Amino acid sequence: MSNNSLSVTDNRTGRSYEMPINDGTVRAMDFRDIKVDEEDFGLLVYDPGFTNTASCRSAITRIDGEAGVLEHRGYPIEQLAEKSTYLETAYLLIHGELPTQRQMDDWREEIKFHTYLHENAKKFMEGFQYDAHPMGMLVGTVAGMSTFYRDSKAIMDPESRHDQIVRLIAKMPTIAAFAYRHNQGKPYVYPDNELSYPGNFLSMLWKMSEPKYEPDPVLQRAMDVLWILHADHEQNCSTNAMRSVGSSHADPYSATAAAAAITFTATPGVYYFGDVIITSISLATPVDGISAVTFSYQGTGRLDISSVVTTTTTTSTSTSTSTSSSSSTSSSSSSSSSTTSSSSTSSSPSSSSSSSSTSSTSSSPSTSSSSSSTSSSTSSSPSTTSSTSSSPSTSTSSSSTSSSPSTSSTSSSSSTSSSSSTPP
Repeated sequence: MSNNSLSVTDNRTGRSYEMPINDGTVRAMDFRDIKVDEEDFGLLVYDPGFTNTASCRSAITRIDGEAGVLEHRGYPIEQLAEKSTYLETAYLLIHGELPTQRQMDDWREEIKFHTYLHENAKKFMEGFQYDAHPMGMLVGTVAGMSTFYRDSKAIMDPESRHDQIVRLIAKMPTIAAFAYRHNQGKPYVYPDNELSYPGNFLSMLWKMSEPKYEPDPVLQRAMDVLWILHADHEQNCSTNAMRSVGSSHADPYSATAAAAAITFTATPGVYYFGDVIITSISLATPVDGISAVTFSYQGTGRLDISSVVTTTTTTSTSTSTSTSSSSSTSSSSSSSSSTTSSSSTSSSPSSSSSSSSTSSTSSSPSTSSSSSSTSSSTSSSPSTTSSTSSSPSTSTSSSSTSSSPSTSSTSSSSSTSSSSSTPP
């Protein structure tokens, strides 16, 4: 009898059964062998709500809520929030490794190329009721995108899957911003690809008659951090919905619409990101001077990014390095450390905004159960394991020449997975 097994005795018949334990789990199908007689269908495992069921193996994200741990591909969320960008984090989640500088440049340009919506999709959005809920507009538009990109049906083609991933990441902010402007009765603002990914989103939300919208750098960084924090949350409700729809070989847009519908409630003034209603985000360690982003809900049912609380720590020589696309350096003449907090109101000309977080899409060919990566950070190179609750995987890291995930130079990853799709 193996030590890594489970012995079960059926008191109805007196028979004993031995089931192997792998990665802390036993297979539900093994219980089907437990029968009263040959005509018996076999014992079923009853678990409504998936409260104690692992539906796949994955090395994409590991969450331990009680311990306050969130890791993407082995990288602690604190490190990614401090040094990475949302686009770089999305690349990491999809491909399993941080991009080189050239790969990051190509990835960024590829996203920018696809930010515009087809004009017929824009007209489709204009057909919604003037007070339509922004999330309902987003869900409907995303589902409708499958009619514009018929190649999305070729889900077994890696090149086609990649194209849909890029299109979804690129167009989701455009759809969300158009839905917000529609709700306010304002003309839609086309993407400005000279801006950063979050900066372009803010421009589409709030640009008015000015020739060029200049996003608030603090709010821009806060939005980037917000998306990093919500890029992937393991096997949550929306992830499960996306995987269920995707398992029927539906196109990625239909699966993404199903996942987005899970994050949407018809209750006015309530927005869901994953399984959590967000009113305020406070960072234990300030990122680029940002310690908290506060969200308040208006009676109109729209989400208002009301304020960004900034924290500046003064030391004799203080420097803070941010993302690959922007860096901020702060210095102080004081040798003693002190902390001051100030509330900076967002640059929105209106009283409310509708925000939709984006995520790496499903049907990625690189979900993995084990990964070995040579990656970044001379300051703190993560060497933690990355997996879902169903599969502890091993990830080893060694420090390279780069100093942060946003400037990673060499990464290699080999991975295998029993799941066929990467949930959002």
